[in-house]
Amino acid sequence: MHDELGSLAAFAAVAEARSFTRAAGRLGTSQSALSHKIRRLESRLGIRLLTRTTRSVALTDAGSRLLETLAPALDDIKERLSALTESESSPTGIVRISSADHAAETILWPALRTLLPKFPGISVEVNVDNGLVDIVADRFDAGVRLGANLARDMIAVPIGPPERLIVIGSPDYLSINRPPATPADLTKHRCINRHLPTLGGLAPWEFSKNGSQERVRVTGQLAFNRPELIIEAALEGFGLACLLASQVKSMVDERRLISVLEDWCPEFPGYHLYYPSRRQHTLAFETVRNALRY
Repeated sequence: MHDELGSLAAFAAVAEARSFTRAAGRLGTSQSALSHKIRRLESRLGIRLLTRTTRSVALTDAGSRLLETLAPALDDIKERLSALTESESSPTGIVRISSADHAAETILWPALRTLLPKFPGISVEVNVDNGLVDIVADRFDAGVRLGANLARDMIAVPIGPPERLIVIGSPDYLSINRPPATPADLTKHRCINRHLPTLGGLAPWEFSKNGSQERVRVTGQLAFNRPELIIEAALEGFGLACLLASQVKSMVDERRLISVLEDWCPEFPGYHLYYPSRRQHTLAFETVRNALRY
C-alpha cells in the first residue's frame, strides 16, 4: 500500500510538472527512480498514463482521468498532514501562488520579503504567468488577478488598491500627432498592442464614461506580451499604449509619458488573491493570505 501511494504521488508530480526533471527536483529524488515508479504503476494498472518524448511529457486520456481523481485527494492529504504538524506560533508548509508579473513585483514580493523572515517554516512558490491560469487544475493554492477577471465561484480577497487602465504616449509622439479626444480617435493613431493568447490574442481597448462603454480595436506595428517592452516602445515614440496607471506612474509624473483620454479611464477593483471556497487551508496559507490583505 505504501508503495502504491508513493507511485501515485510520483505520477501526480510528473503530470503536474509535465517533466521528469522538474518533478524529480521537487520530490528530491532521481529521474531514473521516478521513471521506474511510473513504469511500475503503469504495469500494475495495465494502462499507459504518460506519453514520453525526448523533449516533453504528456498525459494520455487515462492519465488525465487519473490525475483529475487523484489531485484533490493528494492536496487534502497534504493539507491535513500540514495541519497536524503546525502550531499557531509556527506555521509550516508550501504555499503555491500563480500571479501576473506586475502584481508579483509590486505586491507579492514586497509582502513576502517582510513576512518570510518571521516564519521560517513557510515556503512560497510564485509562478508568474499573465494568462488566465486554472488554479484548481494546476494545483495552485491561490492566484492573483485583477478584480474584473475573477471567476464567480472563487473567494477573493483584495490585496491592492483600485487600478486604472490609461492611454499614454511620449511627448515627441503627441507633438506630431493630435491627441485623441475620444476612444474612436485611436483608430487614427499608431498603437502598441499587448498580446494575451488566453484572451484571444489582441484584445480591444475598453473605455467607460458616464455609463457609456466603448471598445476599440487598435492597430500598429508592434505587439508585445511583456509590459516592459510596451513601455520602452512608448517612450521611444512608436505609438500610444494602454497600461495600468501604476505601471507607468513615475514616467507620467516625470512627463516622460503623457496620459490622454483621462475622462474615459475610470477606476476598477485592483489585485485580489483568489482561491476555491471548498478547499481546506493550512495555517501557512492563512498566514500568507492575511499578510497580503489590503
